[in-house]
Amino acid sequence: MVDKKAESKKKAAVQKKKTIKASTGAWWKTSSKEEKTEVPQKVSKPAKKNTPEKAAAKKTNSGKKKARKPSTPVKSDSLAEVTAKNKATQTEEKSTAKGKGKEPQKKRASNGNKEKAKKAPQKAKKEPATTEKAPLLKLLINAEEPEECRLALLADGHLDSIHVSTASSKQTKNNIYRARIVAIESSLQAAFVDYGTDKNGFLPFNEIHPEYYKQEISQKNKKLIEQRQWKKLRIHDVLERGTEVLVQVVKEEVGNKGANMTTYLSIPGRCVVLMPGSDSHGISRKISGEERRSQLRDIMQNLRVPEGVGWIVRTASLDITKTALTKDVRYLTKLWTEIRKKGQSLNGVGMVYQDHDCVLRFLREHFTPEIKEILVDDLAAFEKVKDFLEMLPARQRGAKARLHKGSRPIFNQYNVEDQIESIYQPYVALPSGGSIVIDPTEALVAIDVNSGSTGKGRNFEESIFKANMEAATELARQLRLRDLGGLIVVDFIDMRINKNIREVERQVKKAMKRDRAKVDTSRISKFGLMQLSRQKLGAPIETSNYRVCEHCKGRGVVRSVETLALFYLRRVQT
Repeated sequence: MVDKKAESKKKAAVQKKKTIKASTGAWWKTSSKEEKTEVPQKVSKPAKKNTPEKAAAKKTNSGKKKARKPSTPVKSDSLAEVTAKNKATQTEEKSTAKGKGKEPQKKRASNGNKEKAKKAPQKAKKEPATTEKAPLLKLLINAEEPEECRLALLADGHLDSIHVSTASSKQTKNNIYRARIVAIESSLQAAFVDYGTDKNGFLPFNEIHPEYYKQEISQKNKKLIEQRQWKKLRIHDVLERGTEVLVQVVKEEVGNKGANMTTYLSIPGRCVVLMPGSDSHGISRKISGEERRSQLRDIMQNLRVPEGVGWIVRTASLDITKTALTKDVRYLTKLWTEIRKKGQSLNGVGMVYQDHDCVLRFLREHFTPEIKEILVDDLAAFEKVKDFLEMLPARQRGAKARLHKGSRPIFNQYNVEDQIESIYQPYVALPSGGSIVIDPTEALVAIDVNSGSTGKGRNFEESIFKANMEAATELARQLRLRDLGGLIVVDFIDMRINKNIREVERQVKKAMKRDRAKVDTSRISKFGLMQLSRQKLGAPIETSNYRVCEHCKGRGVVRSVETLALFYLRRVQT
């Protein structure tokens, strides 16, 4: 009996120790088996997520309370049952996750099919890229009056370029003169020459051929000449007054400025330009294709071009034949020998060679195969046009020459007179309601773009962009018509989108490609200004047809009556 009571007491003591260990907060001292057995009880009742420190504090507090009043131990499941339950829950979660993951994939697949179905008709809707139609070019020649000859090039009925030659102001460009050096300006590195007109010509030092240098030159300058270091030479060391030279007009007189001269002569033809005194040879950059360039180079090298005469094959030789090229070279060579003989035999200064008249000069420089029709109102000019067309190769004879016999003048019949009068006006209207104002000054040409009624639409940015695009096309045409050169500043309407700004810049460059003059453009600045530099091919058309007002002296304004009365009253009193 004693043994049974003692054993029962020992068992009760062991159970008390186990309950105390299980209820205390010393969780780091518990065995792994006891931890595993207690996990499923916590999983069955999910607890709030707490930090380990808070959980430990709660366990210590609960352990103290339970130590005072120990509770009966909770029956725990066996380890095998717990692991089986965990595996079952994991498999269920995986299956549900897979089921949920498959549904959006199916939806995405269905959406993808719908997108493909939508894209299919879009591809079918794409239209083929349309190329811009080339404008129909027509040339009108008004040579009926002997005092004036006018040539107008129309593109789809609109005036594209105008060339006027009057008897009072004849063009002197490309004319060759025998001249005499009358002054040498060391500060300008230039000389002034007398060639038989009222104003002396301006001859820069880099345009003077070394054959006109004086004979008595220092050894230092001779070495520089042999090494062709022209920039290190001074004009007064190698040139002297009174030297007679053969010069050619590069740029005509403008205002008070004399004509620009050069001693490097160039005799232009339809296909070739001969350059006496030069040893350079070249082919126009616009002729592309190495085969064609090599063919033209071989033809020119086989021809008997005199020594010391350079040449340049022009763009018009793209489709030219060998016989036509040979005829042009022979004609220019014969012309050069005549010019040289006349220059040597002429006494004093004067003209040695005069360029062709306005009709032949225009056809030589500006004729292209795109011109489909030429209308002439004078019989003599009509014969010149026919002779010129017969000299062209068969591929370039697409133009038809006709003699105008209508009752109305040729320019009136094609509405050209009104378009010519608009050239002399500063205000130019644009198709969408805007306008541009052109104001030539002594320093530069200012062009202002106005929106007008264009900016009244709902989309302000789009309407402004449209006005600037129209102005970009029109200003290039106006510069050609008025023959304005030098520095040009265009004040476009302010745009906010950079894409539109770049598009306007591209439109200006595209419109300037038809210009024969060299044009350099800049980007539009943050102030909306764009700078252009255009080569001056001649005097502006306005200078030959207009004169400065005697009253306002070109200002365009006069004094009011009150101010003028007080002005003369003060002069009387003094």
